[in-house]
Amino acid sequence: MVEALAVASGKGGTGKTTATLALGMSLAERYDVTVIDTDTGMANLLFHAGLADVPVTLHDLLQEDSTVPLSEAVYHRYGMDIVPCGTSLDAFSDADPARLQAVIADLAAQTDVLLLDSPATLGSRDAVLPIVIADRIVLVVQPTIPAITDGLKVQEYATAYGTDVAGLVFNKVHEPAEVSRISERAGDYVEGPVLGTVPMDDAAREARKAGTPLVAHAPDSPAGQAFSSIADELSVATAAPDRVADRFRNAVIPDGP
Repeated sequence: MVEALAVASGKGGTGKTTATLALGMSLAERYDVTVIDTDTGMANLLFHAGLADVPVTLHDLLQEDSTVPLSEAVYHRYGMDIVPCGTSLDAFSDADPARLQAVIADLAAQTDVLLLDSPATLGSRDAVLPIVIADRIVLVVQPTIPAITDGLKVQEYATAYGTDVAGLVFNKVHEPAEVSRISERAGDYVEGPVLGTVPMDDAAREARKAGTPLVAHAPDSPAGQAFSSIADELSVATAAPDRVADRFRNAVIPDGP
């Protein structure tokens, strides 16, 4: 069994990477989970996961004529496998985003759940790739109309290419009333359910500073517990790994939105 979930948003600053690692750790209690930082231009998952000094990253796998084994870019941390992306501008400029399909396809044969930490915007081919090849997306938004509008743009693009919506996560919520005022309106437009609400929590900021995923740093914090509850709402579909891998390899990726 394997399913690819792209954790996505329509803008930066929504806490998407924090959400990806939190959901990954929580899902890893039931499944084999692999998290991939597919934001090859503005990677930051490695800082959240304490992997800033690792010698091999996704960038190394994406170099033309690369002979680096996939296994060297996979780090088992916090009960899951993590494939971080580097931050070197030279490595980014030399990377071939098209190779990402093959990397994801190879990883699909080794895991139950692929969590793709997606770029925040859809401005380029490498940015839309995880959205297009994922089975479903998890939209992470803040409880404001502009943020939801941006998230709906991602949803529209994803569904146009056959990617379903697993649901919506309201993150960094200051007041529950913020969500209650707009969640009903959001439900009229979001294809999937509202999976849950995550409060603004100092523990999330402290976890980022410590280079530790939130659920490892403060599992009993309000935000940590909220993400664990959201993970319980996510059911993982069953699919043959070889068939999924072939789909990833053969997907036709558009140049951009």
